[in-house]
Amino acid sequence: MGLGQEEETPPASPSIGGDQEEEIWNHKKQTVILELSEKLINGDLQAKIEAARDIRKVVRKSSVKTRSKFAAAGVIQPLVFMLLSPNHDAREASLLALLNLAVRNERNKVNIVTAGAVPPLVELLKLQNSSLRELATAAILTLSAAAPNKPMIVASGAAPHLVQILSSGSVQGRVDAVTALHNLSTCKENPVPILDAKAVFPLIKLLKECKKYSKFAEKATALLEILSKSEEGRVAITNSDGGILTLVETVEDGSLVSMQHAVGALLSMCQSCRDKYRELILKEGAIPGLLRLTVEGTTIAQERARTLLDLLRETPQEKKLASSVLEKIVYDIATRVDGADKAAETAKKLLEDMVQRSMELSMNRIQHRAASCTPAKVPHE
Repeated sequence: MGLGQEEETPPASPSIGGDQEEEIWNHKKQTVILELSEKLINGDLQAKIEAARDIRKVVRKSSVKTRSKFAAAGVIQPLVFMLLSPNHDAREASLLALLNLAVRNERNKVNIVTAGAVPPLVELLKLQNSSLRELATAAILTLSAAAPNKPMIVASGAAPHLVQILSSGSVQGRVDAVTALHNLSTCKENPVPILDAKAVFPLIKLLKECKKYSKFAEKATALLEILSKSEEGRVAITNSDGGILTLVETVEDGSLVSMQHAVGALLSMCQSCRDKYRELILKEGAIPGLLRLTVEGTTIAQERARTLLDLLRETPQEKKLASSVLEKIVYDIATRVDGADKAAETAKKLLEDMVQRSMELSMNRIQHRAASCTPAKVPHE
């Protein structure tokens, strides 16, 4: 999309001093800004399209201050109006200009939404035209990064259309849709979940295809954890091809964040109905990864792993060891090996050995996958 930014620097000139050079350069920039804003506001349709394209070109290579100067010159409102145009070039040019004006400028993000950009962007999400739809997805993603914008975007009904893009969009479109949904899921003013169970299948598929330790996986597992809190979401995870297995693999191979979300989703499932989900989770070989997580995860992940391990045990109500939650898992084995007097000490040693073995197995699996699997389709950043 070409939204990368470069800080602008004035051209060097040996004949004048630095302060004078900067003053001349700033004057030239201001003249360009005023000329383009005048053309955009008062020109005919073709002039507006040309102005929007030029604004994008200038802003791409400019500083945050230049973006603010364009906004102060009044370009945001006419660019938003262009989103409503039936002309494809007008909508594309305005989308790209607005995207570049919003990047790294929180005030511009808020001003764009205040100017009424969200409803036409949602309409663009409905289009069959993939290029405009995915530009609109990128715009929703960018604008949703500003907290004041989230309630309005959530209320606009953008989320279901973003979910559709999870299944039908390009790789970049799907990545942008997941990130936008993740941004909107953190909207504190919204008491109603923005996702329904329809999001589960494409999210599981995307999580299977990406590196489990990637930033993308962190966002996907965060959304799956939210979905696991509803019965419809839990059923969809269970019915997805490799749904529970994918969460178990993320517990084993994910980053600290994605492991925390993945174990949270599994725990929500097991807590909702132990009899229904316990065997399904055990069947996918969850125990080694959970044991390792009790040692290596975040504080929250460790506690979730311990709670889930309790639920996965044969007899969860049997007497618990007060000295260590971990020792409960192997206490029976330790008792048989060394007797009740030394059970706690033996349990710790057994657990350390199990964790070490699970780490070795996980490393072997990672190496095997790296050697045998085709490259993932989803970006790994």
